[in-house]
Formats: sequence, C-alpha cells, structure tokens
Amino acid sequence: MYPEFRRSSCCYARSLKRRNTILQQKTATGTLSIGRSSGRRRMRPSCPALKLREVASMYLTMLAVFLVVLVAALQGTDPPENSFPYRVPLDPEGVLELSWNVSYPLEEVHFQILARELKYGLIFGMSDRGDFENADLAVLWSNGVRSYFADAWSDQKGRLHMDSQQNYKLLGAHKAPEGLYLLFKRPFGTCDPKDYLIEDGTVHLIYAILEKPVPSLEDINMSGILRKGLQRVQLLKPNISLPELPGNLKTMEIRAPDVVIPNQETTYWCYMTELPDGFPKHHIVMYEPVITEGNEAIVHHMEIFQCAASFETFPRYSGPCDSKMKPERLNYCRHVLAAWAMGAQAFYYPEEAGLAFGGPSSSRYLRLEVHYHNPLKLKDHRDSSGIRLYYTASLRPNDAGIMELGLVYTPVMAIPPGESSFNLTGYCTDKCTEMALPETGIHVFASQLHTHLTGRRVVTVLSRQGREQEILNIDNHYSPHFQGDVLTTTCTYNTEERTQATVGGFSITEEMCVNYIHYYPRTELELCKSAIDLGYLRRYFSLVNRFDDEEVCTCPETSVTQQFSSVPWNSFNRDVLKSLYDFAPISVHCNKSSAVQFPGEWEKQPLPTITERLPDPAPHCEHDPHPLPTTPALVKLEKAAAK
Repeated sequence: MYPEFRRSSCCYARSLKRRNTILQQKTATGTLSIGRSSGRRRMRPSCPALKLREVASMYLTMLAVFLVVLVAALQGTDPPENSFPYRVPLDPEGVLELSWNVSYPLEEVHFQILARELKYGLIFGMSDRGDFENADLAVLWSNGVRSYFADAWSDQKGRLHMDSQQNYKLLGAHKAPEGLYLLFKRPFGTCDPKDYLIEDGTVHLIYAILEKPVPSLEDINMSGILRKGLQRVQLLKPNISLPELPGNLKTMEIRAPDVVIPNQETTYWCYMTELPDGFPKHHIVMYEPVITEGNEAIVHHMEIFQCAASFETFPRYSGPCDSKMKPERLNYCRHVLAAWAMGAQAFYYPEEAGLAFGGPSSSRYLRLEVHYHNPLKLKDHRDSSGIRLYYTASLRPNDAGIMELGLVYTPVMAIPPGESSFNLTGYCTDKCTEMALPETGIHVFASQLHTHLTGRRVVTVLSRQGREQEILNIDNHYSPHFQGDVLTTTCTYNTEERTQATVGGFSITEEMCVNYIHYYPRTELELCKSAIDLGYLRRYFSLVNRFDDEEVCTCPETSVTQQFSSVPWNSFNRDVLKSLYDFAPISVHCNKSSAVQFPGEWEKQPLPTITERLPDPAPHCEHDPHPLPTTPALVKLEKAAAK
C-alpha cells in the first residue's frame, strides 16, 4: 500500500485510477488502543456447511469504493493560510507546480499553481480515477486579449461547461520572474452534484495546458488537448503537532547511487546495503525523503525494508526489482523500516516510542526500493534518491512495532478480469488478538496501506463484540479498553483492463491487500492475516466444471493460478466467487516475527460476525446565501512585489 471518487460531493466515496503501488499512511491525533479480552473467550458458533448450489444463487452487492494510497506522515501543524507547505510537480517536466495548505476550521483547501511556461491558460481539477471526462475543474483561459477564471466541469465527451455553483474561488494571480502564480481555494465538500468531495486519502489531480487562444469556456474539449496528465496526492494532511526531537540525533542516508532511470513508464529499482558491522541497537525517531534535484516529478515513492535475521548474509544488488538477475534471497527483505510517497512530508515517531534497528537480534541488511514513474519515457536521467533516517542511541520507553494486516500473499484470493469494483477482505480475528496482545493493549499511531496495480481502495475497520468501532486508518480518538478486537481489512480492485484473473502474490502484476500498522509497545505478533480455506476453493473449481462446457483442470498437480486462468468468466462464475469469498471459512495466519504461528487451531475458521456497521458520515455542505453568478471572473495579472 492504492472507491470510486464519485462526482457528487455528497457521496462519501473515493477512487484511485490504475497506479503502480498504492501506499498510504494515515496518522491519528491521539493513539488507538487495541487489546485482548480480559475474560474468557466467547464460544463461536461452528461454521455451517457450504452448499455450492446455494452459493450460486447469491449475489454480492458491491460497496462504494474509497481509496488511498500515498504515504502521509506524522507531519506538521495546521499551516497558516498565507503559506503553502505542501508541494508536488504536476507534470513530469516540472512546468506546472502545485502548492497547497489546508484550513481545517474553515474546511477549505488553498491552492497555488506556479506555471513556469504558459501560453493561453491551464486546467486543474479532480476526477474519478484521474479521468478527463466527468471531472471537476478550475480553468484559466485567454481569448488572446483577456484572461478569465471559472469553476467548470467536463461531460462524458470531455466538453467543458460552466458550473452553476462557483466553488473554486479565485484569490489572485501575479507574474514573477519564475512564472505565473495562480491562487484559488475550494471547500472540502459543496454538495454540488458536479463537484468532487475532498476527503482523506488519495486525490486524483488532473491538469492540462492550453496552447491556443480560447474564445469561450464552452469551446474547450479535453479530448483535443495534447499536454495533459495526472498526479496523485493526499491533499488533507494530519492536523497534529510535531514531537520534540532528542539532541543527540545522528543521520544515515539509504540511497541508490547513480541509477540510470530506464526510459519506460514504470520501474521498481532495488538496492541492497548494510549497516556497519557491530552496529548497536538504536531508535529511529524520524525519517524524510532525499530526492535528486530535477527528479522530483519522477521519483514516485520509496521504501526501506529490513531483511530476515535468519540469513547471515545477503548478496549485493542494484537493479530492477523484476529482473531475472535479482537474487531470490532479496524476497526475504520485507520488514518495513521507512516508507515515503510523493507529496508526503517527514515521518515522526511519537516521543514515547522509536523503531528499533541494529543490535544482535536484527539483520544488518537493508533493501531500498524506489518506484520511478516516467510517463514521458525520458532518457539519460540519473538518480541517487533515497531516505534519510534520524536515529538516536538514547532509547525511548517503548520499541515501536509494525504489524501486517490484510490478506495472505496467496493465489487463492483472486480477482476476475473485467471487474470495475471487486472486494477482497482479510481478517485479524479476535482469537488471535486475545492470544497475542498484552492485557494492557497496544497503541496504534500510524497506518500504511498497500496494494499493487489494480488496487483502488483499502480500509481497515476495528470491531468488538460484533460492532464496528473505528476506521483504524483514519482514527482520531484514544480508546483505552477495546477487548476481543477484530481487524477487518478490505481492498477494492479494478481489473477492467485485464483479460486473465489476477491472483494474490508478490509480483507487481499479482495483487496484495496490506495494512502496516505502526504501534507500541512491540509484541511478538507481526502478521495477522487470512485467506479463504483451500478446500472450499477447490469445490468452487469443481462447480465451475459441472456448470460450464469449458473444462477447468482440478487435478492436484495443477496450480491454483492455472485453474483460475482456465475459468470462463461469465456472470455466474463471477458471482459465485464473490459469494464464496463473502462467507466461506478462512485460514488465519497469526504469526510471530519468526514466522512461527501462535499455538491454536487456525484452519477452517468462521468469518467474524458483524451485527452493527458504522454509520455513513453525514456530508457537510457549504450553503452560500448569496451565490456568485455563473460568469467567469476576469483575471488581472499583477507583478509580484519586490522582495
């Protein structure tokens, strides 16, 4: 860790267009306490027998989708309205640069766009999955004599129309030596059916550059614009204070040296390094990105993984992560130490905890993974980006831990091809949390969500005694005594561009559904995930064989992936699989950091029963008693004041 962002801002949903990894981190103002039951375990009803003919008649109603994906850190306080602390390049060439701040009291986002080269205007907006059709837009255009600004929307054919509610409001425009600055603002939500709801999570920003004079707004058609593109950011940042850092900080930069970025759209680059011999235990208390100048628009996200301590050595390597030359042992470097994605700031650990690294019980070997997004396929770009770790030998009261929630990396969890919205859910059951967590519970302070290419939405919900309590990855409350907790992680996928089933696994073309939760104090529980029971999936393949003319091989020597690839994906087979995942028994992985399971019976476990769902949040709408007329604003360009 990547919902359809619905057009209506009254609809609480989000989306993500295809991307090369969804990786989002959310942080809470306080901490969330997750604990184990202090009493006896409740008896769970036995799992009823699954009748496949009954399964075949069941149809799953798909949920509205909401995503996420990028890493946001424990970062900064609410910025003053006259500053723009967050910044990303909109286009790969760096012609358009977006800066913004967030006013939580007013529930507004203030935008500033720097256009270094501009001819006859620009378009900025938000849309479902980054599409240029059905988009919510702010438009600056010129007819060759005068310039105008307006709130607009595009229809299904990409034609622009003036919005009846002008919710993008111009604040000013001025010229400077470096280019044109355009300032405007917009509320989080407007309840305008043509507007996009700005909320937590990934927002798909679209941009376009107008290279010819435009007589009027209605003369613009997005399909005819050549210079346009997509950028993904997290607009709403956590509104928290920065913790105080110790005075004896040291720094370490983990960077891939002198990488020649391949001239292809997507590259994952793996680089192996190691800590100094005899490096003692320290606490990481902060980290931040180090981006090579000029590559800010290409370096999409980065992660540092620590390797498994069970191996004494790891081979050196610097090359594409999907290369056949990559040593297989690098797959055992999966413990996340740090993660960053475009638009994120520095990550701070709470003052009472730090992430331990170094010492005799941990591996010296680290793997840096850098995702390069090069849609223009630029050549001859060299990069030495990475992550700077801030660490201290003065250990804090608590070791922080990272726990994996979601789905096991296995092909038994699969998404049929051609799906616009398909849900898969992984469970961390109360049986596992009661056994593995301390009586006093744990405190969750951050969350990182991760899928691969087809992921559109990830959300983890905490439930107790059948009632949903909190959305874990956006929780802002401290709850001291949760007991018998269930952590349910649901991922939504879009496979409309695929012709074969997408199975779970480590490959970038396979899928994942993971939530890395950051918590303290660290426990032995490092992985709490699930997958459908294999026996029930085999019954599904047998059912498909009986009902379809095309034969699906169910012989033991045939892999699950091969069996999925031979399924004829008609509506019957799709809906049966959806229903099967919805209530078939699961195999629970309740694992220690050594990969050994906690003692207990974990196979053929019933799905947790949820009797009470969290209510949908009520939309907050801006009601303007004096709406602006639906005419464009005349833009008067001013020169920037001399500094």
